Amino acid sequence: MSSRQDLPSKLEEIRNAPQEERAQLDARAREGETVVPAGTGGGSLGAQENLAKGRLKGGLSTMEKSGEERAAEEGIPVDIENKSKTRQRG
Repeated sequence: MSSRQDLPSKLEEIRNAPQEERAQLDARAREGETVVPAGTGGGSLGAQENLAKGRLKGGLSTMEKSGEERAAEEGIPVDIENKSKTRQRG
């Protein structure tokens, strides 16, 4: 498994890969294979690259914490009582 320090160089290598190789990687990613380190969960090569880039920057995956937990950490008020109710328009 690649270390976090190797991730930037791996991402750059994948970005600069020949078009034919990128197409092959994309096809494998669309079949559910993780082809980019830290790209787990992405349904295409581009999606895996974006996930890996975000994780490299310290971004959270949605699986790590709920939106409610993240909002609380950032001081964003959440109306728990009404959060799942649909607003009436009109």
